Amino acid sequence: MRRKDREMSESFAWEIVDKCEYAFLAMTAEDGMPYGLPVTIARQGRSVFLHSAQEGRKASCLRARPRVCLTCVGDTQIQEEQFTTLFESAVAFGTVREITEDSGKTEALRLICQRHTPHNMGQFDEAAARSLARTAIFCIDVDEITGKCKR
Repeated sequence: MRRKDREMSESFAWEIVDKCEYAFLAMTAEDGMPYGLPVTIARQGRSVFLHSAQEGRKASCLRARPRVCLTCVGDTQIQEEQFTTLFESAVAFGTVREITEDSGKTEALRLICQRHTPHNMGQFDEAAARSLARTAIFCIDVDEITGKCKR
């Protein structure tokens, strides 16, 4: 990290992963070009879970080239009079693995839903049962994570 004065602890970085509304997943596409998109995530330990359709570009990229970078942005505040932005962010690098067994997929979906739609968990079992066969679940095993903040 170039700006060591803005480098934060690993625990700070995990806090940003846990609170970001969504994250940006960077992958390598089939033609070798970068491919990135926003994803909804949930974390357990050093593992970050995301869901996908079984087929499509994201699923194909993750299965073929499992090395990824995940960027999470926490709170931001534009400082118009100073031409700058206050921010907090985390960048994680890791390897994706697909979870294929139904119990593991269900638990990962439960984590994602508990994080993003906790008020609707009463309908989780029925909704998960309906969509489980057409849903792919990927887990990023994080090797390295850094946090950065400008306050």
